[in-house]
Amino acid sequence: MTDEDKASRLAGAIYLAVVVTGLFSLVYVPSRISVSGDAHATINNIVTHGFLFRAGIAAFLIKQVAFLLLPLALFKLLRPVHQGMALIMVALAVASVPIALVSLANRLDALDILSGAYSQALSPIQLESQAMLSLNAYGNGLLVTTLFWGLWLLPFGYLVIRSGFLPKVLGLFLILGGLGYVTQVFWQVLIPSVSFPDFILFPAAVGEIGICLWLLLAGVRKRQPSVS
Repeated sequence: MTDEDKASRLAGAIYLAVVVTGLFSLVYVPSRISVSGDAHATINNIVTHGFLFRAGIAAFLIKQVAFLLLPLALFKLLRPVHQGMALIMVALAVASVPIALVSLANRLDALDILSGAYSQALSPIQLESQAMLSLNAYGNGLLVTTLFWGLWLLPFGYLVIRSGFLPKVLGLFLILGGLGYVTQVFWQVLIPSVSFPDFILFPAAVGEIGICLWLLLAGVRKRQPSVS
């Protein structure tokens, strides 16, 4: 196995950790906890399924550690393609991690409000209101984080296309996915009253899961750089 293959498998393994923990913490747990438009039901689900809510927080923490390592692993693999673009990729990805972690603290605050000393000092309605404020703050922070989750995919997709040893079609999906994430952020900021069409994020799912599995299972092929 060549050094490039080793770097590819390592990046793929880290990416898989990001994908699995991300799906659990950002998709599965919210689907079981959050009830759109019903704060009381959401709070009741957090109290009832406390361990699941905490597991989602733990998975999100693991995701951030993996996401901090992922661009570094990809940098080793993609630096020969274009070092400047690879540095931009790393910077945009790493920038998302502290924002995500600060946002996650709001979920811990919600737990403290519902299960700590506040539960004895505040009325049920006050507890619910304070907990929802913390959850909304987490959501707002996650929206800002999503901007960087989209931006880093743009140089990443470019590097995949230019690499000559990774499928160009996956690079295209990564770029479209990155644009989809950026569109989602500004859509929710500018026209929050209109539901964002989720199909716009489909290329991101195809690109990220696809490149993750390719790196992990197929590795890299003989380098054939694209002509500038």
